[in-house]
Amino acid sequence: MISNYLIIIYIIVIIFILAFILRSYEKGHKHLIYRIYYLLSFSLMVWLIALIGMKFTNPIDSNQLYFWDSLTYIGVAFAPAFSLVIALSFVNHYEKLPKLYFLFFIIPILTNIMVWTNPLHHLHYVNFSVIANEVVFGPYIYFSGLYSYICMISAVLIMLNFTIRARNSLYLKQALMFALSNIFPTVISFLATFKILNLPITATPSAFIITIILHGYSISKLNYLSITPIAMQHVLNWISDCYLIISEDKLILSFNKPFYEIFGKSYNIKENDSLLKYASYERPEDRIGIFNLITSIDSAYATRSVITYEQTIIIDKVKRYFMAEITPLIINNNIAGYVAIFKDVTRLKESMQKLQNSQNQMMEKERLASLGQMVGGIAHNLKTPIMAIAGATNAMENLVNECKLSFGNKDVTVEDYEEMYHEMLDWLNRTKESCTYMSDIISAVKGQAANMNASEQAEFTIDELFKRVTLLMNHEIKSSKCKFLIENNISNSVYINGDINNLVQVLNNLVSNALDAQKNLERCIVELKADIIDNYITILVKDYGKGVPSDVEDRLFKEMVTSKGALGTGIGLYMSNVVIRGKFSGFMWYEKADDGGSIFGFKIPYNINNDEYMEEK
Repeated sequence: MISNYLIIIYIIVIIFILAFILRSYEKGHKHLIYRIYYLLSFSLMVWLIALIGMKFTNPIDSNQLYFWDSLTYIGVAFAPAFSLVIALSFVNHYEKLPKLYFLFFIIPILTNIMVWTNPLHHLHYVNFSVIANEVVFGPYIYFSGLYSYICMISAVLIMLNFTIRARNSLYLKQALMFALSNIFPTVISFLATFKILNLPITATPSAFIITIILHGYSISKLNYLSITPIAMQHVLNWISDCYLIISEDKLILSFNKPFYEIFGKSYNIKENDSLLKYASYERPEDRIGIFNLITSIDSAYATRSVITYEQTIIIDKVKRYFMAEITPLIINNNIAGYVAIFKDVTRLKESMQKLQNSQNQMMEKERLASLGQMVGGIAHNLKTPIMAIAGATNAMENLVNECKLSFGNKDVTVEDYEEMYHEMLDWLNRTKESCTYMSDIISAVKGQAANMNASEQAEFTIDELFKRVTLLMNHEIKSSKCKFLIENNISNSVYINGDINNLVQVLNNLVSNALDAQKNLERCIVELKADIIDNYITILVKDYGKGVPSDVEDRLFKEMVTSKGALGTGIGLYMSNVVIRGKFSGFMWYEKADDGGSIFGFKIPYNINNDEYMEEK
């Protein structure tokens, strides 16, 4: 009936199953698909134990033999159902088995009841025997057998269908192993049940040994049960980015949970539906979601390159920003589909806006602080021309009165009147000079008083720039008793395009820092130099102070640092660098001067409007 050779194989297989279950459980493999596989392995193990029991039972003890045969149906009936549930869990990446799936075990339970109660109704066996030729099956066997074949075949088809759709070589190998492991016992059981071949009762369980071997190979070599769609899908659902996979003809193949919650729920998007179908749901004035996606896919198809765009979505009355990236999947030089990834950049945009607002506030504070510093100097500078104008007014008034009193006086000659007229013209010229000087100062101050965020684009020369800096810093330079040396090697034919007030602010800051670096020193010199080097307008501010400490030097322009202690904030250089980079596409740097002190400079690109400068050079 059952050979000793088969008994040895069964014992080895049982030991293998027990070792596998214990080892896997110790490693923490307790998620759903492993638990179902443990149950499948356990049912096969019970089946084999029952066959071993038959081997060592007296052949004439029919009751004991029927007991062992009935016990085999724990494996016979439940193994196909477990195989089907494993396949469904594999492709649907379940963590918890849906309650509806427990219905698959109703027939196996009923089959076991029918077998154990067969002596009362003989619906399963009309005549029981351990010899295959003597067995006469009842009508129920065909019903339970059909159910088992449906389960086994369905499991194979589900796995193969998933593999074809996934187009993944690893899944393909896993699915083929799973399919082969199910096909062997299914075919053998069919041949034995319907007596197409004269097979012993050990044929079907022996076929399941092939199942165990193939499963063992899949687990050890292909990471079957460990690398499954559940892992990939859970990672994709866990990340905040939304992803969507679309076929070349705009068929929706797959998407993750964030995509459905944000984009898909309002349209009730489903897999295997055309994306074009959902575009018709949008009103023309609201075509911002699916319509933009379809347009970008068309662009990716036309250019065969990655397309990116920003997508704004209103969710619960809150505006959210997404950066969309459409990537064509090119296989063998043909577009096979597209991957759309939507990255939520709402927090990034909010942070950038806050940073921009913070920078604007800091720039404004620095501008006001600098402006406040200049007010005292400007007031002092304005006193001289105002006093000159007042003196000229008094002198003019005296001369006018003198002319009135001398009118008709024979002692006052024509030459006397001409002398008075010349004096009047002289005072008028002095008044004009003072007014011009005041006008220049007022223009410079007006530019600096404007908000630095407002940009007045215009062309200006380096000469104009230096004149404004000289006017605004004149009082501070004189108060510091410093020499202010200017060397401008750039022709007036070279223009800078931008807002002159921004550069005035930068240079004022650099000159002011140079003056601070030389306080209480015997020699105080600030050098301002402009030249063209390697197609860049280069402006340097040099001082002869103690230089910048090494611990501060490495962080200059990158963060707000200062070597002035409580007297400084470090915001000036930081904001100056922001202005040079952001508004003039240039860059700033610092270096130690060979003869002591510091050199701060910046370079900005330029355009020469004529060849005058080049001819001079």
